Amino acid sequence: MTSQSPPDTMRQIRFGGAGGPEVIGVETAPVPKPGAGQVLVEVVAAGVNRPDLMQRQGSYPPPKGATEIPGLEIAGRIAALGEGVSGLAVGDEVCALLISGGYAEFALAEAGQVLRKPASLSLTEAAGLPETVFTVYSTVIQRGRLQPGETFLVHGGSSGIGSTAIQIARQHGARVFATAGSAEKCRFCEELGAEAAINYREADFAEELKRLTEGKGVDVILDMVGAAYLQKNIASLAVEGRLVQIAFMQGYKAESLTLTPIMLKRLTITGATLRAQSKEAKAAIAEGVTREVWPLVESGKIRPIVHATFPLEDARKAHELMETSGHSGKILLTTGR
Repeated sequence: MTSQSPPDTMRQIRFGGAGGPEVIGVETAPVPKPGAGQVLVEVVAAGVNRPDLMQRQGSYPPPKGATEIPGLEIAGRIAALGEGVSGLAVGDEVCALLISGGYAEFALAEAGQVLRKPASLSLTEAAGLPETVFTVYSTVIQRGRLQPGETFLVHGGSSGIGSTAIQIARQHGARVFATAGSAEKCRFCEELGAEAAINYREADFAEELKRLTEGKGVDVILDMVGAAYLQKNIASLAVEGRLVQIAFMQGYKAESLTLTPIMLKRLTITGATLRAQSKEAKAAIAEGVTREVWPLVESGKIRPIVHATFPLEDARKAHELMETSGHSGKILLTTGR
């Protein structure tokens, strides 16, 4: 396909309003044309992420001017180049972070957010990298300032973000801990490199971390749970510890909070969202990922963990699976291209 001009039309997924998986439908639409600084990618696979579910539910719309087609990460072959793009060519196998539009046979990507596919991975596997790697690198390494020899905790260690965070933090030289919701998921986290994984359904993670760190606590926490964990996260941080918040799956408003430990332990509480950042900021993250993470992917020390793949037209089933939280690793959609 990439040796010829792109077709005029393509299949894509659209949400027919806010709601459950039943609002997901397939439609035929024109293939978009790349603008200045963009590339058109013939999509082989696209990642399914929690923000996609939030968008479907009506709580996380794409930024103004972006397509309403969901999908934040893809892998495929470059089909066309926009004006001013250099260093990339039609036919190149790549993966890319998107602002939206990945659930389709063709998608537009900003050239600065396009990474060459690691030789060690298939295009389908590579589709599970951009959203999680960009998120973890920018929050744990850049914003959280995790250092070799420090201790790190990620909640939801068996998720796409969690499985990536365990691997990146471990390769960065940190002691890694995780929480997960079953014995099987805890084993999964430990097989990926976590020193210990705590089943939050059976144990108090704050008490367990106190025991595991001999009372010191951990240096960096990556959390997507939110208000329900905030007090325990603060209690679990070491002196000069950093809490990085990236989602609020169990509440965004803490009704009661003891602030004294923040002062006494000189803690930092920060957070970030990736989607809303400028293309220049994302390009800078991509440079760091290329320099520090991609060689580890190429060598096999970091790898995407693919739980399941679904054909594009079965996006509803993919969302239903993610809503059960029964997966460990990434869920992907494939186009058959």
